[in-house]
Amino acid sequence: MPIRPLPPELINQIAAGEVIERPASVVKELVENSIDAGARRIEVDIEQGGVRLIRVRDDGGGIPRDELALAVASHATSKIGSFDDLERVASMGFRGEALASVSSVARFSLTSRLHGEDAAWRIDVDGGRLQDARPAQHPPGTTIEVRDLFYNVPARRKFLRAERTEFAHIDDLLKSLALAREGVDIRLSHNGKTVRLLKPARDENAALARVAEVLGPEFPGQALRVEHEAAGMRLSGWVGLPTASRSQADQQYFYVNGRLVRDRVVAHAVRQAYADVLFHGRHPVFVLFLELDPAGVDVNVHPAKNEVRFREQRLIHDFLFRTLHEALAQTRAGVSAPVAESSVPLMAAAGGALYENRLPPSPSMPAWPQASSQSRLSLGVRDEPLADYATLFGSIAPPRPSTTWTPPSGNEAEQGGDVPPLGYAIAQLKNIYVLAENEHGLVLVDMHAAHERITYEKLKNGRVTANLRSQMLLVPLSIAVSAKEAAAAEEHADALGEWGLELSRSGPAGVVVRRIPSLLEGADVSQLTRDVLAELAQHGSSRRLEELENELLSTMACHGSVRAGRRLGIPEMNALLREMEATERSGQCNHGRPTWVQLSLGELDRLFLRGR
Repeated sequence: MPIRPLPPELINQIAAGEVIERPASVVKELVENSIDAGARRIEVDIEQGGVRLIRVRDDGGGIPRDELALAVASHATSKIGSFDDLERVASMGFRGEALASVSSVARFSLTSRLHGEDAAWRIDVDGGRLQDARPAQHPPGTTIEVRDLFYNVPARRKFLRAERTEFAHIDDLLKSLALAREGVDIRLSHNGKTVRLLKPARDENAALARVAEVLGPEFPGQALRVEHEAAGMRLSGWVGLPTASRSQADQQYFYVNGRLVRDRVVAHAVRQAYADVLFHGRHPVFVLFLELDPAGVDVNVHPAKNEVRFREQRLIHDFLFRTLHEALAQTRAGVSAPVAESSVPLMAAAGGALYENRLPPSPSMPAWPQASSQSRLSLGVRDEPLADYATLFGSIAPPRPSTTWTPPSGNEAEQGGDVPPLGYAIAQLKNIYVLAENEHGLVLVDMHAAHERITYEKLKNGRVTANLRSQMLLVPLSIAVSAKEAAAAEEHADALGEWGLELSRSGPAGVVVRRIPSLLEGADVSQLTRDVLAELAQHGSSRRLEELENELLSTMACHGSVRAGRRLGIPEMNALLREMEATERSGQCNHGRPTWVQLSLGELDRLFLRGR
């Protein structure tokens, strides 16, 4: 068969196969065009899941009559005009192929009226065949109708799902767009019935209400507000507490300059930030907005524009990880509005007031007191230090001097300003749970889980402040790796050396291991090295060494913590509560389980039907 050019109709249908996957893809392209046109109100009408009809009406700027035909032509757009524009794309659309692709696989009509014009104009396209423009009645703005989607491509139509499924995809899409465009009024109807009405948000509380409408009414009470700016980047939004995690990653929204994207660098950074506080197999919930110079991100890497490529990949990864890591680190037990002074300003519990960029003064932290009828227990430092801990860090500093401390009297405890967040212990249940009373009602604490987190954080802090010890291998270990991984080993040799892992490149695709961290003695050095280099090659950074050491410290903390079944006195229980309030991430144990639960007075009243 000789080489010959393809007809325009076939070219557009081929393009539609990449851009138009299902009715939701059509809605995405049309609504994004409305957003680019400056629309403040967008109405989406759907029939039969979008197969029979998709109508998108907006109040945007409109399209001039002489440009209507160009609007449905291939690669015709008003959003870019040069390569420099492509390098700094700030609009949602930019390729100029969406309308041409849609009109080639459906019965298509476009009606538009410029603001200030007396009349509107309409064009129709049937399977790629354009008809002449004619006058029409229409308010300022644009309406696009797409009927009988894939009527001329029956093979594609067979792949569509049930009506309910296709409409659910459209609904999810509009909810995700509404999160990024909180000032736009978005209305959705299906088969003549209004399904969703997302009113514009004019302030912080209204924006949070829109988030709650998308993620559920319980999300605001289980989320942290994040607002951080550095290195020409700004991260804002909400991250769910570890206790608000889900079994699947279906409520994760990440936007880059207003565009919802999926990115491996972002996913890796978020996963690492939650690594110490999330239960195994659970996924965090978040709505995050990253703003940066458009020149720093390439959005032209995927037909559906839902993937991007960062030019400074490592910088983005570290910025996201450190911001979220610091946010979650300040989730102390009993503290509802954590604030990180060093790197995460303006962070507070969602729905609450923004606090100043400092932590509130901590209550005094007495050492575990000497109980007359019980053996002495020291929080975080046992009478007989863990052997591995002593081996790693040498001698341990002696515990703080004991002080006599007793909880305040009943009258003092009832004074609101004097009651600490977790309150005061009143009893121990089954030698497992500590029961305490605070301003809000009853607090239940899993004493082993809480003490485990406290001990774990102290071990980690001790590792950071002490000199990290490493051990020279008697026989250097040669490992075959990929050329990219070998280059990463050479590039990051100094950083790896700070963690006690000494590598040198031995050839185009090989490295030699000469020294490893002492804490990881007995580990599979070959596999460890490959894991570290694989992460360095892919993400530009690696926390594999730290994660392995944390796993070891976590085990040590578990064995070094007070066990369930141990009887504690009231002073010991109160000391545990005070340490929890001062310890980072104390809301969860090392394995992600919650350490404490609050039952308000209202919840207790409902249990006993009081007031009914």
